[in-house]
Amino acid sequence: MITPPLTPASPPSPKRQHLTRLLSIWRSDGWPSKDALEIELLVAGWICLVNEAGHDRLRLTESGLAHLAASRQRNQRALSTHDRLAERVAGQLHDAGRLVWKELSLRARAGAEPAPKQPPQALDLFGPDAEGGGPPAPSVADPALPTTTFEPVVGGWRMARPDVFSVRNTSVEAYLHPVVHEIKVSRADLFSDLRHAAKRAAYQWLCCECHYVFPAGMAQPEELPPELGVWVIHGDIETGRMEQLRPARHTPCTLPFAVWLALAKATPWKPERDAHQMHLGQPDGLLPGMAADAALPVQGKADTR
Repeated sequence: MITPPLTPASPPSPKRQHLTRLLSIWRSDGWPSKDALEIELLVAGWICLVNEAGHDRLRLTESGLAHLAASRQRNQRALSTHDRLAERVAGQLHDAGRLVWKELSLRARAGAEPAPKQPPQALDLFGPDAEGGGPPAPSVADPALPTTTFEPVVGGWRMARPDVFSVRNTSVEAYLHPVVHEIKVSRADLFSDLRHAAKRAAYQWLCCECHYVFPAGMAQPEELPPELGVWVIHGDIETGRMEQLRPARHTPCTLPFAVWLALAKATPWKPERDAHQMHLGQPDGLLPGMAADAALPVQGKADTR
């Protein structure tokens, strides 16, 4: 005996908890929980009760399956967009002469006392480094910026996983200038991340500057804490123009030994084009028939002192 799904007055949109329960029912044998969330699913017509061998079971309806499939497609598109933007940022940092790592797991201190505050730096991290390779020259501080760097957090250690981590290609420790770039492709994900003060504190412990990169129009710079740099990309993820809306607050940072060890064990990121054999006479080492990306900056000189 099959109980037909109830029809609501107007077709609703499933929330996250509805989609989670739909997936749980799809993966399981469909034993009912008899809770309020199940009532909402039944009323919406996304599941139905089926009596099998004298036992009530839950089964997804065509509408429930369609919502579950649409949610999966949205997640795949978001993941793909995030990965493509991370590749774009890593590629431009690599072309600027920096050593780049993606999705490292680094043990960092959260809740440490903040270092003395420095004025914002007008740095173009996606362009070539200055030829001298020395520390960046400070610019005039903006008096309108708040004086706090991040909210107080409970001290301790945590694993930090920056989307893109990079240092200058130099043998002089004082010139390394470690930088974190966090990639966000949805406003909800961005502000969910910003609510975790310990996560930001861990990033700031690992680097001189922390930047957030996201599509243009997703958020305004004043919505983010003032110590964070803000980069946006206009138009297409792979070919659109990247613009710096606000520089990050620069804080001197010396990489701890544990971070050095993690970097030594990990392989720096390299673009796929570096795997091809370079041909003489082709600009930028491109293979015949490959078009240069006009959005990439001019190659910078790496400081190997």
